[in-house]
Amino acid sequence: MNQIAAQLLTDYYAAFNRQDMAAFLALLTDDVIHDINQGGREVGKAAFAQFMDRMNAHYKEEIVNISITTNEAGDRAAVEFTVLGEYLSTDEGLPEANGQQYNLPAGAFFDIRDGQVARVTNYYNLEDWIAQVSG
Repeated sequence: MNQIAAQLLTDYYAAFNRQDMAAFLALLTDDVIHDINQGGREVGKAAFAQFMDRMNAHYKEEIVNISITTNEAGDRAAVEFTVLGEYLSTDEGLPEANGQQYNLPAGAFFDIRDGQVARVTNYYNLEDWIAQVSG
């Protein structure tokens, strides 16, 4: 495992958990690729920042049980984790929000370039999330 890449991703999730968006976004390349779970692909730090603004308006989340694996070169990584969250306000096309709590297994794949995140692809089971916030 590449310790530099592992530290980058440790810092990435720590900034996310602190809701320190300036530190979080500073870890991304300007041309970062963001593959959204069951969604499209967005390119660029500005698009990622807008995505995070929307997410933070609807969800309060903490990433726990983080397990990071990198390749030896440090340019690719996979992270498995659990999302502990609260659904704060209704997100378009999703169930009505009323503060529901959720506990969701998830994962992400990363490309790393020049010490920054160049791509992140997130995966989780949307049907599991919907079941948790609906029932």
